[in-house]
Amino acid sequence: MIRTVVFDIGETLIRDDRGWGAWADWLGIPRHTLSALVGAVVAQGYDNAEALRLIRSGIDIAAERAAMEAAGVVEHLDESDLYPDVRPALAALREAGIRVLVAGNQTARAGALLRDLKLPVDEIATSGEWGIAKPDPRFFARVLDLAGTAPRETVYVGDHPANDTRPAKAAGLRAAHLAADHGAVCGAARLRRPPRTGRSTRCTTWCDSPSDEASSPAHMGQLATVRSGRTERSISMALRAA
Repeated sequence: MIRTVVFDIGETLIRDDRGWGAWADWLGIPRHTLSALVGAVVAQGYDNAEALRLIRSGIDIAAERAAMEAAGVVEHLDESDLYPDVRPALAALREAGIRVLVAGNQTARAGALLRDLKLPVDEIATSGEWGIAKPDPRFFARVLDLAGTAPRETVYVGDHPANDTRPAKAAGLRAAHLAADHGAVCGAARLRRPPRTGRSTRCTTWCDSPSDEASSPAHMGQLATVRSGRTERSISMALRAA
């Protein structure tokens, strides 16, 4: 039985466009160039911060962020940064009696900004607050401490296989891969690109085999194509089927 669902932050609950745009401006490169690099490193299974190291070898990201803040370039999050399906999905899970948490690789300031948005969740935590980041197993140990539920009663939902679903599963949690605006991929389980509808299309793929080498979505038995405003129904269906 699933008792807790834990959500990643960047590209799961919020769009990362604003943050990467600020980095591009700071480093003096076109925004579309950095966006393409981020997509490329993530597709190769690397942390998205590697895109910054491709632009400036040896960059000290923490020091550079501090310099940005000192120059008045500070993080900002508001309602427009949320994907449109986020609030209804979180609310529906809580209404179903599921404990809902948010925990991802973000700064302490991002955590405070997310709390200011008053999302319908039980707890919010970030790597900046914990002093440990994904994919470190200690991050997921902290997730389980916060959840207060057994690993097999806890689902981690994220967009990055290397940072989210694989280490979550290695820590004993159940995992779901969420992809925005393109086919979701979890190992060998692939979807065709969904048709464009003018709305954000998000796909959840249940990643609950011992490895990511599930033979097909049907084999995993947990797959839903999500459109804006329908995430709550599809996730609830997946949880009931689990």
